[in-house]
Amino acid sequence: MTYSCALWGASGPGAEPDTAPSGPEADAVLGAAASNTTPLDTTPLDAAQEAKHELVCRKLGLRPGMRMLDVGCGWGSLLLHAARHHGVEGVGVTVSREQADLARRRIADTGLADRLEIRLQDYRDVADGPFDAISSVGMVEHVGAAMLPVYFRNLFNLLRPAGRLLNHGIAFPGDPAGQARNRPRLGPLPLPAGRDFVARYVFPDGELHEAGAIVSVMQAAGFELRHVENLREHYALTLRAWVRNLEERWEAAVAEAGEGRARVWLLYMAGSALMFEAGQAQIHQVLAVRRAGGRAGMPLRPLFDSQPYNSPLHDSQLYDSPLSDTPSQRPSLRSRPARPAPDG
Repeated sequence: MTYSCALWGASGPGAEPDTAPSGPEADAVLGAAASNTTPLDTTPLDAAQEAKHELVCRKLGLRPGMRMLDVGCGWGSLLLHAARHHGVEGVGVTVSREQADLARRRIADTGLADRLEIRLQDYRDVADGPFDAISSVGMVEHVGAAMLPVYFRNLFNLLRPAGRLLNHGIAFPGDPAGQARNRPRLGPLPLPAGRDFVARYVFPDGELHEAGAIVSVMQAAGFELRHVENLREHYALTLRAWVRNLEERWEAAVAEAGEGRARVWLLYMAGSALMFEAGQAQIHQVLAVRRAGGRAGMPLRPLFDSQPYNSPLHDSQLYDSPLSDTPSQRPSLRSRPARPAPDG
């Protein structure tokens, strides 16, 4: 049960062919969504969501013994995946009582209550850092532009030196003048001027930002940017899968939420799929670190797309370890030949 962009392994509209690793280990955890031999239309949504969780965990460099914070944890799916497959301990915070209650039940049902904790808590009230890794998936859209500096500075202070932050959020494409944001549309459909459809009926407190603005605020808070990935084609596919699920269960949805609300969400998700397909909306995963002096705790090249799940080779073995304040073995500066003095 996850309400964020999934990760699809086959090629989608405008996407390049999949190059994810295949094989028994990769298929077992990434599911059909990570296998380049599985047609897209047969990839289960649950498998694609698990693949997204696994991508986040790999980008964060998770491994046993780490302590993770998931801000805006939803129903706990990411934490459950991180604990089951990467051996971490974790804290999830949400301001939704319904989400917290269900996440706690799911954790108890899987026997992980001794390693995972869900709190009904605002991110500004988390005071028991440091954490080795922090995930923020689908949270930044609800922070608001005025609070972004506070948000990322709080996360920076909660992260240990050489720890990683993964921010996953919807963004507008580059639009410095804000013109596109002032033209209310849902995909190709023009909407009435004034307060737009999404703000009125779906996310009254939501606020999207341009990706470059997010990166600038993160860097101003002290983070060092390491990797950015745009997953907009994946969100279009996710939205289409949600639309299919809603249509197939239409009568049950109407009985649960009422026809008006069901129609609002059907229109919102269908229109949003068209927006992502057309490039009118994007979603980015931004990986950043809190440096320990000059040490980032990152490998020289990212490996999260190049190794089977649960491989004994962790990227931290190739460079600095995020769990250690002591740099790993690498050539000493003193052992390198001196450079000749420049002429003149």
